[in-house]
Amino acid sequence: MSLTGQPGTAARPASGSMFSWVSKDARRKKEPELFQTVAEGLRQLYSQKLLPLEEHYRFHEFHSPALEDADFDNKPMVLLVGQYSTGKTTFIRHLIEQDFPGMRIGPEPTTDSFIAVMHGPTEGVVPGNALVVDPRRPFRKLNAFGNAFLNRFMCAQLPNPVLDSISIIDTPGILSGEKQRISRGYDFAAVLEWFAERVDRIILLFDAHKLDISDEFSEVIKALKNHEDKIRVVLNKADQIETQQLMRVYGALMWSLGKIINTPEVVRVYIGSFWSHPLLIPDNRKLFEAEEQDLFKDIQSLPRNAALRKLNDLIKRARLAKVHAYIISSLKKEMPNMFGKESKKKELVNNLGEIYAKIEREHQISAGDFPSLRKMQELLQTQDFTKFQALKPKLLDTVDDMLANDIARLMVMVRQEESQMPSQVVKGGAFDGTMNGPFGHGYGEGAGEGIDDIEWVVGKDKPTYDEIFYTLSPVNGKITGANAKKEMVKSKLPNTVLGKIWKLADVDKDGLLDDEEFALANHLIKVKLEGHELPTDLPPHLIPPSKRRLE
Repeated sequence: MSLTGQPGTAARPASGSMFSWVSKDARRKKEPELFQTVAEGLRQLYSQKLLPLEEHYRFHEFHSPALEDADFDNKPMVLLVGQYSTGKTTFIRHLIEQDFPGMRIGPEPTTDSFIAVMHGPTEGVVPGNALVVDPRRPFRKLNAFGNAFLNRFMCAQLPNPVLDSISIIDTPGILSGEKQRISRGYDFAAVLEWFAERVDRIILLFDAHKLDISDEFSEVIKALKNHEDKIRVVLNKADQIETQQLMRVYGALMWSLGKIINTPEVVRVYIGSFWSHPLLIPDNRKLFEAEEQDLFKDIQSLPRNAALRKLNDLIKRARLAKVHAYIISSLKKEMPNMFGKESKKKELVNNLGEIYAKIEREHQISAGDFPSLRKMQELLQTQDFTKFQALKPKLLDTVDDMLANDIARLMVMVRQEESQMPSQVVKGGAFDGTMNGPFGHGYGEGAGEGIDDIEWVVGKDKPTYDEIFYTLSPVNGKITGANAKKEMVKSKLPNTVLGKIWKLADVDKDGLLDDEEFALANHLIKVKLEGHELPTDLPPHLIPPSKRRLE
């Protein structure tokens, strides 16, 4: 229902931080709609426009349960997946720097439950059966997986600054070898697929000593298909092997993943040792620090991008619901009215691939939008085709209108909301450990070298640079840009980089370089040649001593 005034009255302009947008569809005489937040907009679009299509064509029996309010309001979630003893629980402990209720760590398969690690006022555990009846939690639809699963599901809640911004889902270690033959009592891959649809990031953890991808792990990765954009891979315990071995292990991992994740793009792999113990082999310390920093930045960006992720997932869901409607209505159309229904049903299920191709041609739908053929055939075996509904264009038109108009307006609203909110990043725990101070990533390196020194760091190499300076015909103690260029191009750096170095080194902006500025230019060239990035602005410790009074 519209949140504006009475029908027929003019829409009031949005005030304060509210955003409004008007849907102009003359055929349906829609009232202008006013949403206070993106989450509210998504919730209303889903319930008013997409949910009727899903219910009419029994989408929830085939693909995914209906979304609830908590799915639109919950914090970003990170799902950890990996074989047993790859360091999933230790990874969480490393991030939040605190033990959590129900935590067990060991070399054998210790975590035998799905544990949702979430923020709460006091430490405690909420069992699965209680979790799925709590309307404030986004887990109510998990009750479909039955008691065997719910007895292996719980929420560990605790007050922690990291959990203020994100929630983390720990999963049972994926089994290998003989252990795979023992049934879990519930559909493990289906549960992971349910979580994959709703989380913001999926982290696959691998142990540098255990790269074999078991049948169960392979099945799990395939279940995460269509969520490749959320997947990040972590090669953990990399400090336990030498550099040469690490290169081989990395290559073997990429080869194994390439066989399972069928995408042309190479998946991003973060290499490191994600716990707080000393590195066993510290040779690759700098690499591990850089990789950890990159992964932390990725996780820290989740709250800022949460609304966009939910919008993206709703679009994916709408596209699948449309295709599903075409499939079900096509099957209904082919069914006889009186006799031979069962034999016709078998024929249709066997020829489902042809029905896919026909829908693809008639409605110009991409093949990538269709559900798995094998899975759909399995699900159709148990369905009564006579209860399927014929095509109802009005429902599809409503969803098309949502995708073409409403979603576009919500996209604008996402950007407006982001610009009005303070910078949202995950804080606390391990994320604060490298933010500031001498242990920040890259501190005292590259352009940061000499940041704490009393003496000007360029001074130690200045005699060498002075010898070159005086061969370049200085006039009144300064050289021209043309003369400086002759020397600077010897570095073989591109002109774009040398132009930036010139701007940074010409501190007094007179278009000439004196001996200190020339020495600074050479120092910055050395920084770049050693593989470091140039600063956007000249740091205070690099300003030549004679120019500091100008600043």
